[in-house]
Amino acid sequence: MWTVSRAEHGTFHNEREYAMAKRRFSTFERLQRGRLNRVERKELERRLNSADPGLQVVNSDAAGIDVGNESHFVSVPEGRDAQPVREFGSWTADLEAMAEWLKACGIRTAVMQSTGVYWIAVYDVLQRHGLEVNLVDARATKNVPGRKSDVQECQWLRRLHTYGLLRRCFQPTEAIRAVRTVWRLRDQEVKEAGRAVQHMQRALIQMNVQLHNAISDLSGVTGQAIVRAIVAGQRDPVQLAALRDRRIQASEQEIVNSLRGDWKEDVLFELQQAVEAYDFHRRQIERCDVQLQKYLAALPGREVDTTEINEPQDTMPEKKRRKKERQKPKGNQPAFNLEAELHRILGVNARCIDGLDVMTIQTVLAEVGPDLSAWKTERHWASWLNLAPQRDVSGGKVIRHVRQRRTNRVGNAFRMAGQSLRRSQSYLGAKFRYLLAKLGPAKAAKAMGRTLACLFYRLLTQGQAWIDRGTEAFEQKRQQRELAALQRRARSLGLRLVAAA
Repeated sequence: MWTVSRAEHGTFHNEREYAMAKRRFSTFERLQRGRLNRVERKELERRLNSADPGLQVVNSDAAGIDVGNESHFVSVPEGRDAQPVREFGSWTADLEAMAEWLKACGIRTAVMQSTGVYWIAVYDVLQRHGLEVNLVDARATKNVPGRKSDVQECQWLRRLHTYGLLRRCFQPTEAIRAVRTVWRLRDQEVKEAGRAVQHMQRALIQMNVQLHNAISDLSGVTGQAIVRAIVAGQRDPVQLAALRDRRIQASEQEIVNSLRGDWKEDVLFELQQAVEAYDFHRRQIERCDVQLQKYLAALPGREVDTTEINEPQDTMPEKKRRKKERQKPKGNQPAFNLEAELHRILGVNARCIDGLDVMTIQTVLAEVGPDLSAWKTERHWASWLNLAPQRDVSGGKVIRHVRQRRTNRVGNAFRMAGQSLRRSQSYLGAKFRYLLAKLGPAKAAKAMGRTLACLFYRLLTQGQAWIDRGTEAFEQKRQQRELAALQRRARSLGLRLVAAA
């Protein structure tokens, strides 16, 4: 495989940073990012475009596939067939013919871009025929001059894959993909149900029914009872206010005043439609919960060796613990005991990490599964989550920070978990407030998300238990760090710090 020259080594601070960069990016990605100097860049492009680049062949039996909506273009090495580039349709029969043709040409591995959802059918058919399929990010192969047609694109992909210049995307197992499909569908239904609630509130405001100013949640017990009574034909504010739950902080008179409005027939019809839409999405969520529970039950349990690790002592009183176990799922959590299923599948209780709730942990499980061996270290894990800083380095100096224009569902889940620590009286809560004051909301959320992601990685790979040391421990550590920085600064100026009497 093409190796990085020593000229590129000069852009890194030390040997470790240079080695990490070599592992983090493929050669072609470093070419696209501009991490090669001008001479090396022109030389590599010239060699790749020549008939014999002189590079080490890594995958001799490789094929390139340009995926499309109506048809797919496939390229095999010269000499394998009289027509080395063929076009196949998107029908299942054509995909089966594609797989048979590739096997007849002696192809063992194929590469294609993750274009929309069109690649999924090709991926499944080729894998079913025993071929090794490599899915790569389209952003790592685009913007190559002179490679714009479908025929040239599949040939270019095959050439890059032949010399091992592409890095394959992560793909979870088939069982995890089933969980991911249902979990994403459930998330979509939850969002649609939220839009239906907003539709109800907008309809009420159009009739000057200011119920949202009296109660905080229109989808709660009191809000739904009053809205459904209005749809059923009740217009008396006193009768409607009598439906309030005893836990509502607003008085009955406040609710009565908020329910005096101008009842309009057309808007009432709109309100009824919103209620029916909300009920439909709630039923869809329940069906997703049944299917999700079925898929989770089929996943095997996982055991983590924690014999040499001291588990944190549970100091919660017995009465409070029993009350917590009897509590029903809150908010949009599934109706079954999701926490117990996650504990069985992961082998550890990830909720011991402050900020991680069952919804966040389930999102991680649905996207990547319980096995994190695809990432060698927690640095690779954080980089894949888009939680690691991306810097352009030139002459040993950081010239700019590159903002990645991509989203990662797991990374976003860890970001949101980090933001929930704003008022947490824990070690992690104190750290987030410190980062918030130092970096600002966006960078603090990303930094805290990376911390939680690394703790989650250690928990699953090493089986260690997280023990919260409290806010005082973080403040003490922060003071020691600041004192050490002041001492280094004083020594550089030829001074010495003396403690006040």
